[in-house]
Amino acid sequence: MLIARALFGLLFVAAILCFAMYAGTGQKRWMVLGWRIVKWTLVAGLGFFAVLILERLALML
Repeated sequence: MLIARALFGLLFVAAILCFAMYAGTGQKRWMVLGWRIVKWTLVAGLGFFAVLILERLALML
């Protein structure tokens, strides 16, 4: 659990750095990369929490 939280935190920091690079340089590729990181981080996070919820539901049955 700690590793997953650290991974998601680091990915969001990477996205923020990409947006900062876009603001500093004006190159559109940094913004595109930042949004791509955010999108896949959210997808992975939702998948991770879905597994946790399913695991708890399985224990209740």
